[in-house]
Amino acid sequence: MTSSPLDELDSKVSELLVAIAALDSLDALREAEPGIIGKRSILSTLQKSLGALVSEDRSEAGARLQRARHEVEQTFEARRALLARDARRQGLEKDRLELGDVVVDNVRWAPTTGHPGIIAVTQGQLEDVFVAMGFSVSEGPEVESDWYNFEALNIPPAHPARGMWDTFYVDLGDPETVVLRTHTSPTQIHLMEDAVRAESLPLHAVMPGRCYRRDSPDSRHLATFHQIEGLVVDRGIGFADLAGVIETFTRSYFGPDTSSRLRPAFFPFTEPSAEFEITCTICKGSGCRTCSQTGWIELGGCGVLDPAVLHAVGIDAEEWSGFAFGFGIDRCAQMRHQISDMRALTENDVRFLERFS
Repeated sequence: MTSSPLDELDSKVSELLVAIAALDSLDALREAEPGIIGKRSILSTLQKSLGALVSEDRSEAGARLQRARHEVEQTFEARRALLARDARRQGLEKDRLELGDVVVDNVRWAPTTGHPGIIAVTQGQLEDVFVAMGFSVSEGPEVESDWYNFEALNIPPAHPARGMWDTFYVDLGDPETVVLRTHTSPTQIHLMEDAVRAESLPLHAVMPGRCYRRDSPDSRHLATFHQIEGLVVDRGIGFADLAGVIETFTRSYFGPDTSSRLRPAFFPFTEPSAEFEITCTICKGSGCRTCSQTGWIELGGCGVLDPAVLHAVGIDAEEWSGFAFGFGIDRCAQMRHQISDMRALTENDVRFLERFS
């Protein structure tokens, strides 16, 4: 019987598989790779010897050799993956830090875990109140075009009302065409546009988010602050519906001992418009520095949607009406937790932050 170069193939493959299983590190694997699956391996030597076979035997021998090569290569790569996983685990274990007490100036500080900030917690609580009243929650971009931030809200260029907002303009596009939003009202426009396209009116939504104005920080104002905007577009909506929502919100969030009131005001996107105030929770209405001795704290503005705003997004003001309101999340946190100065929210004083842990 004529001998074949592959007579010992099975035993050679077994030896290779045993050698692969014995590799205990990535370095050992890299060093052994040429002799197992590389050009110096026994499989490569056998591949070269197939030329000595007659043509009718060469095809079958080649297929057999390829199956053997495939088995060895798969086993080798599986071993590589296992060793790589082990090496990563060992590296992570080596880098793991044991976080114990920290000693600074002979004072021992125990490690603590972080927690959501008071503004994030307040936003979640406000959302819960309005969701319970039947509103959905939406968000919008913080960088807006001038059209969404002003024009669609009935504030065209050069309109005197633009003086009500000290605006940060972004160096993008034509001068003064892109802004850091000064209020969350632009999200109203996005929502109404989407509702018109999807034919999904009526609309009941609140829109929380961060806003920016060039305000000088004081006890009640910050340059970067947070608002929550509310919007209702439906049939037969009037000012009384708005007042009812404001009062329901006030008592639900601040408690039954806190009252709200509406004072006539002007906003370009609502008519009639009002500012709504609540009893100052710092002095309980008796007058203090925070409320400027009035006993009341303004939370925000509100009013019935101006028909011009509805027309800007393609809503028929003869069929649909609505109202909008917006107020500061920071101000709500200030009132609910009796924070006398808004600037405490940004000073990162650990003693203040620990009050809300």
